[in-house]
Amino acid sequence: MIACHECDMLHRVRTVPDGSVAQCMRCGAVLYHQKKDSLDRTLAFTIAGLILFVIANTYPFLAIKSEGLMQQTTLMTGVKELYAQRMEALALLVLFTSILAPAVHLVGMLYVLLPLKFNRLPRMLPRVFRLVQGLQPWGMMEVFMLGILVSVVKLAKTATVVPGIALYSFLVLIFVMAASAASLDPKLIWKRWEQSK
Repeated sequence: MIACHECDMLHRVRTVPDGSVAQCMRCGAVLYHQKKDSLDRTLAFTIAGLILFVIANTYPFLAIKSEGLMQQTTLMTGVKELYAQRMEALALLVLFTSILAPAVHLVGMLYVLLPLKFNRLPRMLPRVFRLVQGLQPWGMMEVFMLGILVSVVKLAKTATVVPGIALYSFLVLIFVMAASAASLDPKLIWKRWEQSK
């Protein structure tokens, strides 16, 4: 049974065709979506996201040229500089929201989705999936990217800023993770878990 979030009318959960929605019989509010190829699409976005994440963390993010000197930065450079300037709490927050939370989210999603793709159930699925869903709001890569863009605009007045491959990977990663979240149907994962009992 599912209750309408608008009028509280109870409905039986029924299977609807892929790409369709179930609506409340009383008020017409959307009860749930049946997303097309949810597991396959989310798994594809997750694998693409992991590849982009590795590139974004291993290659140069930005290069700054000033007076004949060139300095390259990575994602970790900002965290290290904040820590060196005695802003430990801010450094940890940036590390967690821009690197750790997205990494755990991507690895956790792969851990959950890959066995399900082959009709197997991963160990500790409820704990891992709850962790992944709980971490999703903490991955604030788009906020970090806005901060980078503001910094680049200010630095461009005093030095030449050369974007690296990691910057482009990070930008694409933001959209890939958003697409992964949009294509995921959590009810499908919980349904597989209930069927295994």
